[in-house]
Amino acid sequence: MKAVKGQWVQILAEVLSPSNRAENIPEDTKKVPYVMRVKGYLEDSEASIGDAVTIKTVIGRRLDGELIQIEPSYTHDFGSHVPELSDAGQMISALYRSLKEEGHSDG
Repeated sequence: MKAVKGQWVQILAEVLSPSNRAENIPEDTKKVPYVMRVKGYLEDSEASIGDAVTIKTVIGRRLDGELIQIEPSYTHDFGSHVPELSDAGQMISALYRSLKEEGHSDG
């Protein structure tokens, strides 16, 4: 599949080579480059996965990198439900209501 100019894509770009990594990080971390993944609109006329390309981000930055995905999806989430947080939220809401009923105006 080829991407065309203006299509939503994701690139991989090296920020720091292994030789430029900080001295105080673990040895296994020092051996690999520090990279970033960025989504934006393809500036090149067309490209395939693995090609060196330029993108324009939603805030207008132009960045170069290796094309790694065409029309990537958003895959982040907020993790699994944590019952303790729900319980704490309900307890705080109840406390807030009781303080408000007692005439405390700090809330």
